[in-house]
Amino acid sequence: MRFYAEQPALRSRQLAADAGVLLWTVFWVLVARVVHGAVLVLAEPGRAVEDLGRSVAGSMGSAAEAAEDVPVVGDELAAPFEALAGAGGSVGGAGRSAQDAVDTLALVLAVVLVLLPVGWLVSRWLPWRLRYAREAGAAQGMLTTPGDLEILAARALATAPLPELATLPDGTGAAWRRGDPTAVRALAAVELARLGLRPPPR
Repeated sequence: MRFYAEQPALRSRQLAADAGVLLWTVFWVLVARVVHGAVLVLAEPGRAVEDLGRSVAGSMGSAAEAAEDVPVVGDELAAPFEALAGAGGSVGGAGRSAQDAVDTLALVLAVVLVLLPVGWLVSRWLPWRLRYAREAGAAQGMLTTPGDLEILAARALATAPLPELATLPDGTGAAWRRGDPTAVRALAAVELARLGLRPPPR
């Protein structure tokens, strides 16, 4: 397969298209990173709630341990503090859950922001580039066999725009039917020019 044309004009367009796809991808990756960072800011309240819950749970746990040391009524005094410590742990868990939800949302948004626009462009660019590579590679392979120029000439007659065929010398079609090598080369050159390839040397 051949990925780039030999003629400068078409090769420049191909390089520009490839560079455009690369820049498009980099742009959306940067956008996704910015959005990811912006969404992660929403996790700050959840982090604050988690810290608060951890602090309350720790303080109430320490208070419960101190209350248990009181003779006779230690267990009764420690029970409310233990309940508050458990509530603090629940609050901390809620804060962690909120952070996890925000992290998931940020990741999903970042992935979608890259996949949708980049996938849309690549789905149009990649078939075009692969089709060119297959056609140019096949045409270049035909140049090594003189008889295969007939195939290129026939394809030019079938697919080339009429204004382009009209620029060929008068009688090219009739000469091609007679197998005139000059006419075959002229028509094959039309097809090769479409692919940005140079005609074979005489």
